[in-house]
Amino acid sequence: MRPSRRPLAVFDLDNTLADTAHRQRYLERSPRAWDAFFAAAPHDPPLAEGVALLLESARECEINYLTGRPERCREDTRTWLAEHGLPAGRIFMRRNADRSPARHVKLEVLGRLARGREIRMLVDDDELVCIDAERAGFTVVRARWAGASTALQQAQETEGRT
Repeated sequence: MRPSRRPLAVFDLDNTLADTAHRQRYLERSPRAWDAFFAAAPHDPPLAEGVALLLESARECEINYLTGRPERCREDTRTWLAEHGLPAGRIFMRRNADRSPARHVKLEVLGRLARGREIRMLVDDDELVCIDAERAGFTVVRARWAGASTALQQAQETEGRT
């Protein structure tokens, strides 16, 4: 008999666990400076509300991370999580050349995860991701503890980043 597996709690990174305010300026340019935006990510301060919810969730759930960051940011992301005392977990990232909207990428991953596991909750700041996840039947916690960024929201939908 196989042991029971804990449910998953799935957390976004940018503006959910990591405060991206200091690097928003790279998205307010035309063209957007994506390389600089992602290169600055290791310097993100953690968002206390998101971190507290993650640590609380980790008592009952296995933690997975679902981000629109490109694969090339994986090592920086792992290092950032460890430096801030966050639990190791699977990190789902977009392919480097993938520019589809974040909501499409994230819903596809959630669907795959849900085929084999209970997903207790998704925690994300992107309203379009949250709406689509709720429509698909997922329990969503909206990460509203970071300052909203119009530039980031537009980029997530139109350029398929973060």
